[in-house]
Amino acid sequence: MNTPDPFSGILLVDKPPGPTSHDVVHKIRKTFRIEKVGHGGTLDPNATGLLIILLGKGTKFSDAIMGSDKSYEGIMRLGRITRTQDCDGETIEERPFDAVTREQTLAEMAKLEGDLYQTPPMVSAVKVEGVPLYKLARKGQEVERKQRFVHVYRYEMLDWAPPLVSIAVDCSKGTYVRTLAHDVGQALGCGACLDSLRRTKSGAFSVSDALPFDDILALTPPQLAERVIPLARLAQQMSR
Repeated sequence: MNTPDPFSGILLVDKPPGPTSHDVVHKIRKTFRIEKVGHGGTLDPNATGLLIILLGKGTKFSDAIMGSDKSYEGIMRLGRITRTQDCDGETIEERPFDAVTREQTLAEMAKLEGDLYQTPPMVSAVKVEGVPLYKLARKGQEVERKQRFVHVYRYEMLDWAPPLVSIAVDCSKGTYVRTLAHDVGQALGCGACLDSLRRTKSGAFSVSDALPFDDILALTPPQLAERVIPLARLAQQMSR
């Protein structure tokens, strides 16, 4: 009888701002010398929260995990329009937001709940003819992007402190929360971008069960093995 590989399954990481999802994968692979490591859905470098790391045969669950619904919390900034639709991008324009009310903002957010088509931002990992859009954007190129069909289950305002608006979003895979913020700003006339973003859930998995990335890197291999959700339990959790 074969002994199960202790490093086959998934690892729940609470990603800090800064590293890319690929950086996290590379560091875990190198630190623990695990041959097969991947992730179950990209987070932008300055986004934080739940990053599901796939280990060994856990990489076979990639499509299922990437295809699951996601939950986020973030902060939308009224009055600023950027090239990337978030705070990291070059500012295109700043507009007054003083006349915008909480009620107006809530109304525009409500219009984006349900089924909708989104155009992926130029600075994104979506590929056109095999080339990621962000690489074209770095060269100053803007190309036509196919709209994608997404579903927003919830677009809720958690706090109103203009220009900052705290939000919570439950959505299908492939939804750009920064585009949701940008679109609200366009509808209000004052413009908006996403100031910060944190993924709180992915499918059946929650960031409350994740360990901060730096803490994971400080574990011994046996301690890491204890944090790995094995394949049998993974399949059980995903079938709920």
